[in-house]
Amino acid sequence: MPPLDTRVPAVLLRIDPNPFHHGTLGAVRSLGRAGVEVHLVADVTGSPVRASRYVRQLHPPPAPGAPVAEVAAVLLRVAARVARPAVLIALDDAGAVAVSRLGAELSPAYLLPPQPDGLPERVADKAELARLCAAADVAHPVTLVPESAAQAVAAARRLGLPMVAKWSRPWLLPPGSGLRSTVVVRSAREACELYARREEAGSRLLLQQFLPPGDDRDWFFHGYADRSGAVRAGGTGRKLLAWPRGAGLTAVGEWTPDASVRVPAERLARELGYRGILDLDFRRHGPAGRPHLLDFNPRAGAQFRLFTDTAGLDVVRAQHLDLTHRPLPSGAERPGRVFVVENYAPLTALRRTRGDREPAWHADDDPAPGRAMWALWGRHVSRRLLTRLRPGATEPAAGTSAETAEAAGEALGESGRGGARGGSAPETPDRSGAVEQARVVRQASPRSVALPHPAEPTDEERTGSR
Repeated sequence: MPPLDTRVPAVLLRIDPNPFHHGTLGAVRSLGRAGVEVHLVADVTGSPVRASRYVRQLHPPPAPGAPVAEVAAVLLRVAARVARPAVLIALDDAGAVAVSRLGAELSPAYLLPPQPDGLPERVADKAELARLCAAADVAHPVTLVPESAAQAVAAARRLGLPMVAKWSRPWLLPPGSGLRSTVVVRSAREACELYARREEAGSRLLLQQFLPPGDDRDWFFHGYADRSGAVRAGGTGRKLLAWPRGAGLTAVGEWTPDASVRVPAERLARELGYRGILDLDFRRHGPAGRPHLLDFNPRAGAQFRLFTDTAGLDVVRAQHLDLTHRPLPSGAERPGRVFVVENYAPLTALRRTRGDREPAWHADDDPAPGRAMWALWGRHVSRRLLTRLRPGATEPAAGTSAETAEAAGEALGESGRGGARGGSAPETPDRSGAVEQARVVRQASPRSVALPHPAEPTDEERTGSR
């Protein structure tokens, strides 16, 4: 592929503090391997990402929930240290929304896609997305936005139970509130109780048709819309394994070309005039299995490296090439390519395969993050086990068993702010996955690295294809 312009550095922004966000490491490696100087603005306390050889410099991020002015101040300070224009790439919704609001203020210190005003915020807003889909004739779960408790009750009658409740702007949820971005409600009373907390949540409550999970139903689309509007790089993939099962992030994903997913995704991006990286989540529903759009994430998804074509192009490299006016190569798709997140699917990662597979954490040319991940993850799982089995305990257990593995699975799958993705219900955590994790924990070194804070999957990871 054409070489990237290594005179232009990249600044990666992630406001969410999740230390196990493997998409951040993927972006660092993708650009660093191409010779680009990578600056990371993120909280990497206790994170394996900080160990990567491809991080040129770490910068403290704005606090979660910080006002846009604070985000601007942080990014302008980073720009002053970098001392030349850089490509800015957001890795979570909060960052993408903030950058879209700050386009004029951040230019010319940063190179940004020529995005229509406010569009990233509109597509990330789950209530607004329903209207955008209707206008573009893209299938979407039936969605109602109640304006009163009575309307919430009426929505339950119209949609039927169970139904899905979402906060339209989940990045505004206050930490420690106990509110989840997406939950399945099973009574009108639950819907009314959530509606009463709308001011605390910081955005509107929407109630949505429940789309049942099932095999081969969860799909995703990644791409990059260049300066002309053409969607390049990326592709369509299906989720082979989720964590938690049926309701969480992609633990194992496969590149599977499918026009029924790609066509509506590209049409929606084109009709909106979208520019930049996009990550869309679909669930098949109905007798014909028509893909219904659940989420439109205006940034790179955590498993974007799955879609690395024969020319070595992925969506992150595509943005750097496009904004530095370099040609984007026309590589071929690589159907059957698999992406595995080892801490959520360790046995899958250990199995030998003849196909093309990329792990999220391990890399021969950058081994330190993979080693650090297992030490940190072992410590984390041990803590979660103790929380469930011996509340108040402070020392990690020496080992584990099948029973404690089930407890770990429940703790990891149900705690934190995360909820069911899109229109799906939270199922019982995948016990086989929990046992897989337990076996790896026995081989890890849980006492070697102290984890300063819980490291559960955030809503950013758990409610989409991240």
